[in-house]
Amino acid sequence: MIGRARRPLMAFVMVLSYSRQIFLRFFLDARMESFLRGHVGAFTAWNGCPRVLLYDNLKSAVLERQGDAIRFHPTLIAFAAHYRYDPRPVAVARGNEKAEAWCRGLAADRRCPGQDTVSVREAFAAEAPRLLALPDNPYPLIERVAVKAGKTPYVRFDLNDYSIPHTKVQRLLTVLADPNVVRIVDGAQVLACHRRSYDKGAQIEDAGHVQALVQHKRAARRHRGTDHLAKAAPESQTLLLRAAERGDNLGTVTAALLRLLERYGAAELDAAIREAIERGVPHPNAVRLALDHRRELRDQPPPVAVILPEHVKVRDAHVQPHRLEPYDQLKEQGDE
Repeated sequence: MIGRARRPLMAFVMVLSYSRQIFLRFFLDARMESFLRGHVGAFTAWNGCPRVLLYDNLKSAVLERQGDAIRFHPTLIAFAAHYRYDPRPVAVARGNEKAEAWCRGLAADRRCPGQDTVSVREAFAAEAPRLLALPDNPYPLIERVAVKAGKTPYVRFDLNDYSIPHTKVQRLLTVLADPNVVRIVDGAQVLACHRRSYDKGAQIEDAGHVQALVQHKRAARRHRGTDHLAKAAPESQTLLLRAAERGDNLGTVTAALLRLLERYGAAELDAAIREAIERGVPHPNAVRLALDHRRELRDQPPPVAVILPEHVKVRDAHVQPHRLEPYDQLKEQGDE
């Protein structure tokens, strides 16, 4: 178990035929990328590559087998070409050719089969110079998976959700992953780079993605308020422009004007904004003073804000009247 995820533990084993030198590494899956990473790990540990590798009926290696005729996986063929070795099949169920037979005890210090006078370690020392030299660049072993981003700025890969920029939702993207890092790309553009998680149901987030989404939502709310003000009180656009020139917070100014709009109405607010601009004070406080002054001239009481529930069903809830007869019956029973 890793976190909430139950993952298989897979062992990759490679054995050199002459010295019986063993390489062992564990992986959390049986994907082709992990299978080939095992090869690279063995080649690196031995500082060389065998000239011939024998494979049994592993699904990662053999796609189809009919008697002695087999079809290797094309990715394995490309990998073998990169390292210049010859992949060959072995007979099915040949246990002496399987690495598991050599994975017990101190493998390097045991007697070398067929050469009782030397150990596996000594036999490998003699075999190592005959291995093929490794290429300058290792074979690229990257998991490439196409993913669909939905309405939320996350993509699902290997049981977990990884964040992406909110501008890249609802499109087809590509995940490029290795054992440690998950990269999410859109064509040649790298959108995100995350530490890989082997948990289940985890959300791996980039703080920059979250902050950009928060700012986008705040801007969207401010724009909605600005549009509402522009339709109800056109003079508000001039006031906001002057406020921006003064360096005022436009979000705060917009929110204050919206509250005044709800309390005094569109016509009064537009007239008060015009008066504040003419006096050279483009600020909600000046607008509020103008509204109070106009109200006092009309000898009207201050408006009272009525706070109602946001939800229409709650605000307009229908109350079902109850019949009063049951209460009369209860009263009669009490008198008795």
